[in-house]
Amino acid sequence: MTAAAGARHGAPDGGERPAAGRQAEVPGSAVQNPWAERRSMVLDGHKVRYWFYDVDRTPKPLLVLVHGFRGDHHGLQLIADRLRERYHVVVPDLPGFGRSEPFPDRPHDIAGYADFLRGFVEALTDGAVHDGARHGVAVLGHSFGSVVAAHFAAAHPAMVERLVLVNPICEPALEGGPALLSRLTTTYYRVGRVLPRRLGHRLLSSWLVTDAMSGVMTTSQDPRVRGYVRHQHRAYFSAFADRDVLLEAYEASVSHTVAEVAMQLSMPTLLVVGAQDQLGSVAAQRTMASWIPRHRLEVLDGVGHLIHYEAPGRTAELVHDFLSSPAPEPAPAPEGEPSALHAQAPPADVAAPDTAPFTGLQRIVRRGARGPRGRRRRRGRGR
Repeated sequence: MTAAAGARHGAPDGGERPAAGRQAEVPGSAVQNPWAERRSMVLDGHKVRYWFYDVDRTPKPLLVLVHGFRGDHHGLQLIADRLRERYHVVVPDLPGFGRSEPFPDRPHDIAGYADFLRGFVEALTDGAVHDGARHGVAVLGHSFGSVVAAHFAAAHPAMVERLVLVNPICEPALEGGPALLSRLTTTYYRVGRVLPRRLGHRLLSSWLVTDAMSGVMTTSQDPRVRGYVRHQHRAYFSAFADRDVLLEAYEASVSHTVAEVAMQLSMPTLLVVGAQDQLGSVAAQRTMASWIPRHRLEVLDGVGHLIHYEAPGRTAELVHDFLSSPAPEPAPAPEGEPSALHAQAPPADVAAPDTAPFTGLQRIVRRGARGPRGRRRRRGRGR
C-alpha cells in the first residue's frame, strides 16, 4: 500500500443514527438508516456534503459511491454499510440534490457532474489522487451515477483504480422501447418547471408519482423490501435544489449512457446488472460489457433496476470480491464496428491498462481541521 493521504475538510458536521443489525437485505424498520458521519467541503463556489460510512483509522482502501438521479447518499447506504468494515466508504450528495448546493454557474449535465467528481476526489485525498497519480481510488456508480462514474473514469483514468457499475445505463432512454415513457416523463418535468413555483414543486414532489415509480421499479414481492423502497423514495426523492436543476439532470440522465465511453474504460470494471432490469436488457448489457477491455459481468436473477435496495448484501459481496481479487484478463477486442446498441459509441483509443494491484490504492484516513486547497468563497444558493 502507498502512504496515506489526508481528507482534511474540517470537523464533522453531523451524522445519522445507526440501524440495529445488518443481516437482512433491508432494515427491520423502513425508517432506520445506518450511521454515517457527515462532512462538507466547498468546490468552485458551492457547498458539497458527503458521508463517511466508517469512523476508524484502520488503513483501508477508499471507495467513492455515486448515487442515481433524484436520489442522495441514502440510496446507497445499504451497500455502504456492508462495506464499511473493509473500506473507507464515502458517498457525496451530487450537486443540486440531497444536502449539496447546486452548481452556481454551469449546467447539471454529465460533463458537469464528471468534472465535479474529479474535483471531489482530488480534494478528498488532499491532491494525492489526480490526473498524473500513480494510483487512483475505487469508484462505484448506480444507474445515473454509473453514467457519471464511467464518464469520469474515461476522462481521468489515472484517478480510478477500479470501477464498479451497478445497474449501468447501457441503452439510450430516448431510443427503442422505453422512448415513449421517457418522453412522457420529460413532459412531466417540463410541466413542473413552468407551473407556478408552489404548484410545480408540489407536482414534482407528489407521493402519487414516487409511489407509482416505486411500484413499477421494484421487482421483489417481499413487503418489507417494497415498504423500504417506498419510504426511501418518499423521504429523499424531493430533496432537489430547484426545478431547473431537476429538469437539467433528468435530461442528462436520458441523453447519455455508459456505452458512449465503454471502449475508453481501461481500468478493471465490474458490472452488476439485474436480470429483470427495465432500463437495460441482459443482452444489451453483455454487448456493452464486451466493449470494456477488462471487465467482469455479474447478473442477479430476480432483481430489476433497484439492486441497491433489493440485493445490497449480494452486491456488497460481489464488490468486495472484485476489489480484492486479481484484475480480469483483457477480453478480445470485438470484431468490426460496434452493434447498433449505441450508434454514437466513440472508437476505442485506450492506452495499455495499468496492471497495478488494487492493494496499491491510497488509504484515506487522516482527519484534520484545514479546508481543501484553493478554497473559494461560496457563491451558490443555500438550502
